[in-house]
Parts: sequence; structure tokens; C-alpha cells
Amino acid sequence: MVTVDHRYTGHVTADGPAQLREVAGARIVKMSVGPMDNNTYLVQDTATGAAVLIDAANDAARILELTGQETPGRVEVLVTTHQHPDHWQALAEVSGALEPETAAHPLDAGTLPVPPDRLLADGDTVELGEQSLTVIHLRGHTPGSIALALTDGAGRTHLFTGDSLFPGGVGKTHNPADFDSLLTDVTTKLFDRYPDDTVVYPGHGDDTTLGEQRPHLPEWRERGW
Repeated sequence: MVTVDHRYTGHVTADGPAQLREVAGARIVKMSVGPMDNNTYLVQDTATGAAVLIDAANDAARILELTGQETPGRVEVLVTTHQHPDHWQALAEVSGALEPETAAHPLDAGTLPVPPDRLLADGDTVELGEQSLTVIHLRGHTPGSIALALTDGAGRTHLFTGDSLFPGGVGKTHNPADFDSLLTDVTTKLFDRYPDDTVVYPGHGDDTTLGEQRPHLPEWRERGW
């Protein structure tokens, strides 16, 4: 059994419990898996029970235990945020067991161990019962990195950003052009679009908000990473 802490802080560890956050119309379960402290997210519509799994990153047995416990038979879509292997180590086993629709951006799809059933483009939506997740293409960390935006029933947005945005900066890039692309996309598609109370759920580590990070955008641009 996976222990799920209902006192949500956004800080999880690979050897610790998962955490549950209940928001208007949805449940968000965050769990850390594997040696690189990858976050996997289970997002469920409370009205219908339909669920989406974001990044089957590692430790397939633990992910399957979590989904069987929290959303038995209800994971309809499994989204991979980008092509880096630490985000899909459990993809084949988890998708084989749950048989959801698998989804990723076409520019990153070719390297995944399971060809996606659905290719996601910027502005697409992933339906989740009475909720929906908006796909946001963020170029730079990888060519096909995406974030997913859930706006809950109270009007607050929850952003699942993969490795494109963290507390303290954008994700790793390998040259100035990719850094400029990623910071520009993060600025225009996230910070310019969503308010300060928007919660950011990254692919590794703790949560943050756009408001906490917004004052640092000029500093990130100046330092170049």
C-alpha cells in the first residue's frame, strides 16, 4: 500500500509518502519515484472519477500500486511531458498494465519506448471527465517538451511543467538559442497568460507559484540559465 499524506506541502521524496491535494473539482496526487527524484502526478476529476497520469517516470510497481489504490481502472490517459529517459522508465510497464491512451508531443514521440496513441499540439486539450488539461508546447529543454494546465472549479490554475520550469529557473538547455527559446516560451505562454496564484508542479522537486518566480525573470535572462 502506498501511504498518501493528505497534508499537502508539495515536498515529496522517493522513500516517503505520496501527497494528495484536493482542489475544486479535482484531486492531485504527487509522488516521487526513482533515483533522480522524478515526480509523477495523478490528476482525477472528482465528479466522474476519470484520471490522467503525468510521467510514468520510474518504479512501475509503485505507480501501479498508487493508481490501483487511488483511481482503480480510471486512468484514461498517460501523458509524457518530454523525451528524456528519466521521465519514461516505467512507461511501457504502466501503459501495458493500465491500457490508457498514451500521449506526447510529436517532436519528442520518436524516442519513447511506447509510440503515443495521440500526438499533442500546443493548445490541444486532454479531457478529464468534467475537467480538461490544456497542452502548452515549451521549446528548449527538448524540442517537444510540454506543460499541462488545469484550471479548477474555483478558477485557480495548476501547471504541470515537466522539466521546463522549476523553482529558481527554467530547465536545462545546451546552447544560448535553446535557452532563449525556452525562457521566451515560459514567459509568454505561462507568466504572461496566468496569474500569480497559479501553482507550478515541476518534474523534480518542490512546487512553487508563478507569483513566487515572476520577479526573477530578468535575473534568469541575464544569467543565461
